[in-house]
Amino acid sequence: MPSDKSLVLVVDDNTTNIDLLVNTLKADYRLGVSKNGQQALEYTDKYLPDLILLDVMMPEMSGYEVCSRLKAVPKTANIPVIFITALNEIEDKTRGFVVGGVDYITKPFHIAEVKARVNAHLSLKMMREELNSQNIILEQKVAEKTEELYQMLQATIKTMALTVEIRDPYTAGHQHRVALLACAIAKKTGFSDDQIRTIDIAGNLHDIGKIRIPTSIINRPGELLEIEHKMLRIHPRVGYNILKNIPSPLPFAEVVLQHHERLDGSGYPQGLSGDEILPEAKVLTVADVTEASSSFRPYRPARGMDVALEEILKYKNVWYDADAVDACRELFIKEKFNYT
Repeated sequence: MPSDKSLVLVVDDNTTNIDLLVNTLKADYRLGVSKNGQQALEYTDKYLPDLILLDVMMPEMSGYEVCSRLKAVPKTANIPVIFITALNEIEDKTRGFVVGGVDYITKPFHIAEVKARVNAHLSLKMMREELNSQNIILEQKVAEKTEELYQMLQATIKTMALTVEIRDPYTAGHQHRVALLACAIAKKTGFSDDQIRTIDIAGNLHDIGKIRIPTSIINRPGELLEIEHKMLRIHPRVGYNILKNIPSPLPFAEVVLQHHERLDGSGYPQGLSGDEILPEAKVLTVADVTEASSSFRPYRPARGMDVALEEILKYKNVWYDADAVDACRELFIKEKFNYT
């Protein structure tokens, strides 16, 4: 029998019924036969028929039990089961639908009805499988397009980040290093893939707002004046305004806006506190402070990683998120994290 024909399993302990069903269907389908429930389960597991015609009243194992077992196994759960029975009470039919059957054929059989019901449910099964296949293809295409757009966004991000580094050669690579550390912290603390992508983008662009700050302030050695500090504090807002209109479901612009906020509300520019701050921003803050504190700046020498880690520990749960601080310290102290 050609293998492109659907495989129908007939399950019945009555030879006469089997012969009638086989003779009715053999011209259009490949057929399998089982004479009890156990045989039906074994046949189904081995050959995965496209549809099962299942007698209800059988010795040792009823059709209801067979159907229940099939539906309990993912491998066979989606195979349509049509009950064949002399039972005609509403309660019997209802029970069949409850255990997972899709239809009933009542004995004595009518050949035209058997053919019509088998054909209808096989057609429905084929349409469901085709729909599932199309959905899988669509999901793959969406995933591919999403990745393509993300790669394009990454290229744009690198270009935008470079504009900041050109104006501030003393901190060249700072944004990239912060992004690497922040993503490592996020992975260690169980953030989702989308959250990590958000942190990656925001980390690489968190100082983009410094493009509005005069280079004479950014690169000036020595302590900054109070008015200069105030001017520096506008860079999260400027960065947010630059990024907010980029179409994306990821809130990286908001994370950039919040990367200088502190848990106790003493940060800027909004004075947010606690849960008002996005989790991604809390991670980015710890990474930013750690990298900046350990590195050289025009107004002070490099402090080193030990000092940076002590600083975030000192203000753990006061300014900085405790989980992010613990993860950051563990990355450097136990896992010897480096910016590569």
